[in-house]
Amino acid sequence: MSNAQQFTSKTVLISGASIAGPALAYWLHRYGFTVTVVEQAPSLREGGYKVDIRGAAMDVIERMGLTGEIRKASTDMRGGAWVDANGKTLTTLGPDLIGMRAPGDDEVLRGDLARILFDATKSGVEYLFGDSITGMVEHAEGVEVRFGHAAARMFDLVIGADGMHSATRRTVFGPEEQFVRSTGMAVCAYTVPNDLGLDRWELVHPTPGHVVQAYSTAGAAAKAQFIFPAPEQLPDRRDVAGQQRLVSDVFADSGWETPGLLAAMPNSPDFYFDSVDQIHLDTWSRGRIALIGDAAWCPSPLSGQGTSMALVGAYVLAGELKAAHGDHRAAFLAYREALRPYVTENLALGWKNATDMVATTPGTLKVHITAIKVMRYLPWKGMALRSIMKPLNHAANAIELADY
Repeated sequence: MSNAQQFTSKTVLISGASIAGPALAYWLHRYGFTVTVVEQAPSLREGGYKVDIRGAAMDVIERMGLTGEIRKASTDMRGGAWVDANGKTLTTLGPDLIGMRAPGDDEVLRGDLARILFDATKSGVEYLFGDSITGMVEHAEGVEVRFGHAAARMFDLVIGADGMHSATRRTVFGPEEQFVRSTGMAVCAYTVPNDLGLDRWELVHPTPGHVVQAYSTAGAAAKAQFIFPAPEQLPDRRDVAGQQRLVSDVFADSGWETPGLLAAMPNSPDFYFDSVDQIHLDTWSRGRIALIGDAAWCPSPLSGQGTSMALVGAYVLAGELKAAHGDHRAAFLAYREALRPYVTENLALGWKNATDMVATTPGTLKVHITAIKVMRYLPWKGMALRSIMKPLNHAANAIELADY
């Protein structure tokens, strides 16, 4: 009997078509569920910054048969350098140091990964782009869902994969403020002209409390990223002009190539701005509705583990629904029990990574630069790097994937 024949018909609506949503759709379709993905953007969101796929997440990619596609899309970074306000190189970093990845791990652009997952699911999964959920009413037999444009429909299950600012979570669990833990930082990233002639190379200009980065990956346009202390009151999430003014004001006197990077900001097609926060929930489901990815456990945009957690979470949730023959009560409980230790480990790591990434004082910054300079010339550099990466590798592999 095939996987599809083992199930009573189960229809699942997933809100969000970034990473967690299509990854979950892949496994659910493979296991015989009928899947619809609704995405408020008019089309697949291309572009975006670099994302890492580490440890157990690469195992998931392998089980999906997508390793070859990921390797083709690899950023293939050669390394990078830290520079001062005059552009003088402070220290150079090889790909091992700048990537902080173990053998077998990889890095791709978020948009490339989204495209790979979409292409792997589009023939068997219904996608509703340019639409969103406007209301949900749970009944004994399913969830009645109203959309902004499509006709109302009944689904057996609804999964919120709609990011850190999840509307699904807000509807089912309550206001976002209950679940946010802020690191006190903000981040901005967008595409810029490659005026610096970067070729799989990253430049980092750190000052106390602030970081400006520019990089270009294999075959892609350049990106700029800014990290800085978040003011007490951030512009509204829909106020892009206000966000851009804030970034321009904060970095007006940063030196280096910052003025040119800021000048490109208004014309960028993929401007991203957000506070560097985490999301913590005690449970990820209520009734027939569950959460996954950043909607459930965002480790922060600077953690380096958000994408991996989304891929692993999708594999586990779909697998538990398969194992429970579609019984959402048993599946959602098993999903939480199987994933909670992994999520807890990665949230702790994410907090440390996000808060340690920016040197807040001149003394701390000097220590960071000196440590990297020295490590490059140590005969036991490999041992030192493995020691630095040990917590990251442990978190990335903090789950034994079941064979569903």
